Amino acid sequence: MAHPNLKLIETLREAAQNLRNGADYAWGHHGSCNCGHILQVVTHLNKKEILEHAQTIHGEWTEIAEEYCGVTNAPAYLLVSKLEKLGLTPTDIHNLEYLEDRTVLENLPGGFRWLKKNVREDVIVYFETMTEMMEEELLRKIELPKMEVTVFV
Repeated sequence: MAHPNLKLIETLREAAQNLRNGADYAWGHHGSCNCGHILQVVTHLNKKEILEHAQTIHGEWTEIAEEYCGVTNAPAYLLVSKLEKLGLTPTDIHNLEYLEDRTVLENLPGGFRWLKKNVREDVIVYFETMTEMMEEELLRKIELPKMEVTVFV
């Protein structure tokens, strides 16, 4: 799973909320698919602008992420770099687009089940479950200072 951090958690939570509130969703559209919604939040670009950038390279987000080298200045690669700066690897991008991370699926409310990549409600529950898992992981890493307890008699 992705590297847990507050920016990624906030981004996924906002993307899920946008979808819940009725934002346009179309899995086959670079700007309004699963990763497209994450990019809308992190870049503040709209779906049309994301689509224009994505069309500079052939393929879906998964393929673009796998081919990303970080040296070119192609607009699609710049968008992938935004996803990587959030803490996502090419594998994470693939899993977000196809809703396939087994760990996330095992932690879904109600237990494991396969989700469909092009069903809005499935995307929302996947994003929210992933967010909750990352929050729990971050909380486990927090060490609280030991406090002395003074008893007054």
